[in-house]
Amino acid sequence: MKVGRSSQYTVQVSTSWEAARAEWVAAYAAGFATPFQHGAVLDAWFAAMRSRPEIEPLVVTVRDRASHTHALSLALVRTTTGTRRTIGFADLGLIDYNAPILGPAAPQDAEGAERLWRTLRRALPRADLIEFTKMPTEIAGRTNPFARLGALPCALNGNLVRTGDDWPTYHASLKRPVRKELQRSWRVFERHPGAAFTPVVEPTERRRVLAAIEEQQPLRMQSTGKRYSLDAPSAAAFYRNLVAGRPEESPVVFTALTCGDEVVAGLLALHDRGEYIMVRISNAEGAWANASPGRVIIDKSMEWLHGRGHRHFDFSIGNYDYKRRFGVEPVALIDLVQPIGLRGFSTSARAHARHWLSQHPPAHAFVRRLLGRPDGSTAPKTVGSEAR
Repeated sequence: MKVGRSSQYTVQVSTSWEAARAEWVAAYAAGFATPFQHGAVLDAWFAAMRSRPEIEPLVVTVRDRASHTHALSLALVRTTTGTRRTIGFADLGLIDYNAPILGPAAPQDAEGAERLWRTLRRALPRADLIEFTKMPTEIAGRTNPFARLGALPCALNGNLVRTGDDWPTYHASLKRPVRKELQRSWRVFERHPGAAFTPVVEPTERRRVLAAIEEQQPLRMQSTGKRYSLDAPSAAAFYRNLVAGRPEESPVVFTALTCGDEVVAGLLALHDRGEYIMVRISNAEGAWANASPGRVIIDKSMEWLHGRGHRHFDFSIGNYDYKRRFGVEPVALIDLVQPIGLRGFSTSARAHARHWLSQHPPAHAFVRRLLGRPDGSTAPKTVGSEAR
């Protein structure tokens, strides 16, 4: 374990998730975070990455030096690609919202954030680039200190629905064609003998529904022309680890549409402290297409959870038409990309160039034409964190 100090902060950096886990869990319980920072999620993530020697855990705890009060915690990794080393969140396309756990001593102004950042950088091991991506600007209502450090707008955004206390009022607020189609689709699905909406709790059943998602999702992606990456060994292991945990100790909430033994649709999500974030969804389509099972499972899951006190429903990253039908509001995310060594400058420069071009449409259009992409297209998207 490495310890760094400044006049205001001390920084501990552990290269073992297992050694740092107890302190992390305590920080999460007392602090402000998203469900993606839950200990069970990181248990699943680090276990899935054990076979990858290029990934080194860096679990960071920052405290106020005078009072020893917790300021923030970070689950980071140093990834080596060829000769370049990058420090970023424990993510690799599997975590939708990267964030610190904020404690009472987290800085609230730009000056404090800069002091913490300087101390943190000195404590981290050698690398060429720091790349913190997909960070919320606010975490449970508190400002993310990294948002005060010249971070760039992320190309991705979250998608949040606030239903309020009355479910029928929210449902009535949807556009009439959307509402009528949801009602019609549920009637079509319900007419099948044995058709049901089911919260999935029992571990064996969770594994069965996840297996159905693993089978259904790549078929859907093939039809859209997108590359699919969630069947890579470490990605598949992450989700399997995630649903294998004891339900009472896990933030995972799993729902399904079933008909007899058939899984018609599955929805894997995280929930904690009133927040619900959709992570992975699939449906059988084919003969079930006229019942729109993907939309129905979202609607029924939201209604079920609303009855249990949930009022915020996060559709996560990826701007898809089905999300807009449910009345999502965009939630801004940020990236903090800073070079440390010469090898990191090219990545940092590209990130800043993309941001500048996004703010200057004529220049952006000129670059697209220059690259032979007049429609703004790029290489086929890989289905990872931005599309699940």
